[in-house]
Amino acid sequence: MLEDEKFMQQALDLAEASVGLASPNPQVGCVLVRDGIVIGAGAHDYDRFDHAEIVALKQAGFAAAGATAYVTLEPCSHHGRTGPCADALIAARITRCVVATVDPNPAVAGRGISRLRAAGIDVEIGLLDTRARRLNDAFALSITRHRPFVTIKAALSVDGHLAPPPTERSTKQPFWLTGPEARADVQRLRHASDAIMTGIGTVLADDPLLTDRTGLPRRRPLMRVGLDTHLRLPLTAKLVQTVRENRQEDLWIFCGPAAPPERRTALEDCGVKVTTVGRQGGLDLIEVLAHLHSARLLSVLVEAGSAVNGAFLLKNLVDQAVLFYAETELGAGALPFAEGTAGPFALEERLLAVAKQTFGGDIRVSGLLHDPWAGAPRFS
Repeated sequence: MLEDEKFMQQALDLAEASVGLASPNPQVGCVLVRDGIVIGAGAHDYDRFDHAEIVALKQAGFAAAGATAYVTLEPCSHHGRTGPCADALIAARITRCVVATVDPNPAVAGRGISRLRAAGIDVEIGLLDTRARRLNDAFALSITRHRPFVTIKAALSVDGHLAPPPTERSTKQPFWLTGPEARADVQRLRHASDAIMTGIGTVLADDPLLTDRTGLPRRRPLMRVGLDTHLRLPLTAKLVQTVRENRQEDLWIFCGPAAPPERRTALEDCGVKVTTVGRQGGLDLIEVLAHLHSARLLSVLVEAGSAVNGAFLLKNLVDQAVLFYAETELGAGALPFAEGTAGPFALEERLLAVAKQTFGGDIRVSGLLHDPWAGAPRFS
């Protein structure tokens, strides 16, 4: 029904607006409708505890009896930080529930739906489920694969390179290939991520801040993650200086076992979190991601150079690619997109759910390398 689609779109808009506020929980929106009129609506905000359904029910009050609930993710059926939303909807005496997609957790998927149906509530599933799932790709993958959802972002020349040769660049100065519109979209990507990761080579070359500069609210700082096998990170780097100034625990450096202990002590004295991973040969990316997962970080945006990009791709640890192409041609000798791989154009051929957008004079190509919902149950 067109009316159902309209109200589910409203619920999805509410869920989408909760970016940066819901993690490590999923982004969920709910709209309660009675006689064609919205009587309650809400989204989940982790710090405010209430799930989207509870926010909407509190607005609706007694008017919820006989209403239809449009929910972007299956109402929960278990006790966590709050009680089961399925029970709250039953107690409010709604008569119908339209669910965009089921919970991706195989241990709980379908239980909320079964509870609603057992109470005599008409439940329909699958309306606009593709959009609903894209909102919670990171949540789904963290549940099923026990690691964060990894997005690799790169600004590239039209011939697929990252930057000119080092001899043609200014040191500690970022090299901009793309225009301001594309760079603003990168900031939105950062805002939608729990962590941003780079390698020591990029830090030494560009001295980046790696911050979320959208100005939009987020419940916890963007975790800045550095891969630095030998702890070459200068204490004068902007990454370290901002930790010193702000005293936020938002810089996490992963090093190898051979890193000098005195370098570790100096960084920790500045407020930097340092964790050793891997063996003598280098860092273990799977171990890095396991640490981030344990810290309840659902999503990681990789903004790095050729070596880190290549390492993630060769280990099949990239779930989404976002590639921005500028009109500039860099030619032979320029820095490759990812060491040891066939390059960005070959990567594009592997992408699922490909989307193309234009930002100023730049083109963004994005898509998935894995289906984060693979194996998640579907119900009818």
